[in-house]
Amino acid sequence: MCLFSFLFFFFFVIFIGSDQVHSWTLATSQALDTVWRMAKGFVMLAVSFLVAAVCYFRRLHLYSGHKLKWWIGYLQRKFKRNLSVEAEVDLLSYCAREWKGETPRTKLMRKAYEELFWRHHIKCVRQVKRDNYDALRSVLFQIFSQGISFPSWMKEKDIVKLPEKLLFSQGCNWIQQYSFGPEKYTGSNVFGKLRKCVELLKTQWTEFNGIRDYHKRGSMCNTLFSDAILEYKLYEALKFIMLYQVTEVYEQMKTKKVIPSLFRLLFSRETSSDPLSFMMNHLNSVGDTCGLEQIDMFILGYSLEVKIKVFRLFKFNSRDFEVCYPEEPLRDWPEISLLTENDRHYHIPVF
Repeated sequence: MCLFSFLFFFFFVIFIGSDQVHSWTLATSQALDTVWRMAKGFVMLAVSFLVAAVCYFRRLHLYSGHKLKWWIGYLQRKFKRNLSVEAEVDLLSYCAREWKGETPRTKLMRKAYEELFWRHHIKCVRQVKRDNYDALRSVLFQIFSQGISFPSWMKEKDIVKLPEKLLFSQGCNWIQQYSFGPEKYTGSNVFGKLRKCVELLKTQWTEFNGIRDYHKRGSMCNTLFSDAILEYKLYEALKFIMLYQVTEVYEQMKTKKVIPSLFRLLFSRETSSDPLSFMMNHLNSVGDTCGLEQIDMFILGYSLEVKIKVFRLFKFNSRDFEVCYPEEPLRDWPEISLLTENDRHYHIPVF
């Protein structure tokens, strides 16, 4: 009886203990499972939040970068001086950028630029704003930047009085039809406007010629050639100087005096047989619908007493690749150089 009771008690304890152990194990397992699910959910939520945050900040970065770039460009356009003659750039790099491809014209232009670089020792180029004043701009920029002095005839005359001189001394009433680039007929006011333009040219030329420091002249050129209003007046003054010289030579021709051959060529054309037709058919359009023609370049060089050497790149491998205006300077005039790809727009080579 005692043995039976002992065995019953032993097996009861084992049974009850096993059941408790199982319950504890099950509870622990369930607790761990619950904790794992909670941790997994938390981790998934954190990862989702992190991904969302990364995407948000990435979009914010792109948007901010785009807006920053826009504002930088806006501020540069707002405050940067709009130079009509740009800074020097490497000649061959400019050529590679502008003339890509394998067309016959592209290959010709690349060879022409290489010729300038290797044979003529032109290392850089200054791009000039493309408009119908760019030939005048290219010439005047070099005259000022090099400190070239007045032509000899300008030293003997007060060029500010030339507009009135044409009217009262030579009876050129037709000058009232002079056009200031895009402007058309200005009537009696033309003399006052021409006088202001010529006076500005005289003042600026005198100032640049009096500066001996090359870098200071360059800095002043950057300032002057970023002011479109002043530029416009200077180019109109140059046009008038050309007209004055044509009128002077025409008067000499009427008195049977010997005149330069380039003017004989000018007056032989139906569209420029006299100063009036030259002004109406050619000069008035300069700055408006067209630039200077070749004959005009001769007159410009003659009027300013400078030898204008032009490298005509589209004429490479021909006798017209390098030309001078005028071809035979009357004296030892200073020389300036231009390059053109089409006889319409000009740039400034830097040796």
